[in-house]
Amino acid sequence: MAGKDTGGPGGSSGAPAPAVIGPSRNTVHVAVLPGDGIGTEVTAAALAVLEPLAKRHGIGISTETLAAGAFHYQATGTAMDESTFRRAEAADAILLGAMGWPGIRQADGTEIGPQLDLRFRLNLYAGVRPVRAIPGVPVALADPRARGIDLVILRESTEGLFHSRGRGLVTQDAAEETLRITRAVTEKLSRFAFRLAERRAIRRGRKGRVTLVDKANVFRAFAFMRAVFDGVAREFPGVEAAHHYVDAMALDLVRRPWDFDVLPTENMFGDILSDLGAGLVGGMGFSPSADIGDEHAVFQPAHGTAPDIAGQGIANPTGMLLSAAMMLDWLAARGAGQGFADAATELEAAVDAAFANGLRTPDIGGHDGTAAAVRAVIARIGA
Repeated sequence: MAGKDTGGPGGSSGAPAPAVIGPSRNTVHVAVLPGDGIGTEVTAAALAVLEPLAKRHGIGISTETLAAGAFHYQATGTAMDESTFRRAEAADAILLGAMGWPGIRQADGTEIGPQLDLRFRLNLYAGVRPVRAIPGVPVALADPRARGIDLVILRESTEGLFHSRGRGLVTQDAAEETLRITRAVTEKLSRFAFRLAERRAIRRGRKGRVTLVDKANVFRAFAFMRAVFDGVAREFPGVEAAHHYVDAMALDLVRRPWDFDVLPTENMFGDILSDLGAGLVGGMGFSPSADIGDEHAVFQPAHGTAPDIAGQGIANPTGMLLSAAMMLDWLAARGAGQGFADAATELEAAVDAAFANGLRTPDIGGHDGTAAAVRAVIARIGA
């Protein structure tokens, strides 16, 4: 997969020429949007780890850093200008830090969220939120089975209640938001879920299971979603299909999370449940994510900009490192080459090994800051 032409060195926007990590042959082009707060810190950490990883596996990654986010909005009046969007759209993948800031809001009181604009404009319907216990990282549950937590919350990311973003009706006496679920997107999300379960079944050595999380007992929209899901399930007889009401799932993710595999769900439900899932395995600092469509994908940690610790050098970069591993794996599946898949596997293994051998970031009671975490992971590459 060759890197895409973005208009020559610097392009029309005057941005700096892309940096190249690793060999220049078979180079992919990655748009990097560090964003705000600790987003900039964990992005720098990911790029530092990708450099030796790319050299070891003989892969080329051309990066172009683009400005967007709350502070960009404060300075320019736009959170992400059109030229930045077009350059990101032209890239082979997008790596994003974190965006938003509590004191910087739009006129309607909502936070700045260019990452949401990317999801909608690039049709990134599959929000992949892995929840996996990492060796050496404390888990929330005392049950020994909690060490084996390994599930994926699959959050639909372009409609549901988020369809109403920026469109809500607000009067002096009432406010209304509209939830939208379509057949086309639900079919895509469901097929994505079953194919993901098939791949996970090979790795885990057991039959895959897809559990739709909905509220079909109350809302017609979710009864519709369930019917569409059931239709797609018949295309995948080798994967078990099930349903779970969202309130019961909130309970069972605490009672028995080890029983679940792939959990597709509506946008708002997924937004909430993915934070619950992160809390089971160490917190938001250990939570990677990807928003994937048919042609584009954005990879970013699930955490926010963390104003309380920004600039102190103590942000946990693990979620970002694992998001970068997801990016490499996705690029491999898109044709970038086996080297990218091997690099993804080694990066995840290096993170696991670093924590298994004593790495402790401040969010889990340790003293290893961002730089120390980077050094520990790099030390495990090739080890």
